[in-house]
Amino acid sequence: MDEKELREALVYWGRKIIEKKLVVGAGGNISARYKDIMLISPSGLGFDELEPKDYIAVNLETGKTVSDGRPSSEVVMHWFCYLGRPDINAVVHTHPPLTIGVIAGGGRIGPMFPDFVAYLGSLGYIDYVTPCTAELARAVQSQVKDKNGVLMLGHGALTVGQNLKEAFQRTELIEESARILIAAKQFGEPRILTSKECDEIRNLDAEKYRMELIKKANSR
Repeated sequence: MDEKELREALVYWGRKIIEKKLVVGAGGNISARYKDIMLISPSGLGFDELEPKDYIAVNLETGKTVSDGRPSSEVVMHWFCYLGRPDINAVVHTHPPLTIGVIAGGGRIGPMFPDFVAYLGSLGYIDYVTPCTAELARAVQSQVKDKNGVLMLGHGALTVGQNLKEAFQRTELIEESARILIAAKQFGEPRILTSKECDEIRNLDAEKYRMELIKKANSR
């Protein structure tokens, strides 16, 4: 995938975020790695307003902007994710309402069904830290080193992936898990899968095959 195609993919997945109501207005930000730069959404504009040319190039070695425009105010958080995870190529930060509500109420989202285990793993949690700060960026970096999703109290969710599709679908999965958790609590205490059950799911041939397909997937 060349830079032009990646910019088009950023527009596509950014509009998917709006479509799925994972942000409102100019909320949220996404980025993707391209060689020695990341392309990140600009500050102050909603995903549905952006065109391919609007995504800002940032040098991954220095963290400095190398194209016109002002990057998202969360640019350092994205940068630190790439520095800590050379295996990832995309970062998605959104404000999924049910997820924010669950963690605001002191809840935690655990594995209740196989897709959570196979596709997401476990989640990291961060107590409230002022957005757009180096402190938050460092806190996120410490969590994503061994997790693919992080929930930030009073803020939102961040997911990483080998491509934009994977990072986006992990965000969707977190919000769907929050929805299931809320529904389950209407009837009692939700049942979380045990460690043994999670290990059995990870070792299924079907899940291993699916994960290999994801690794090979194009961002689009």
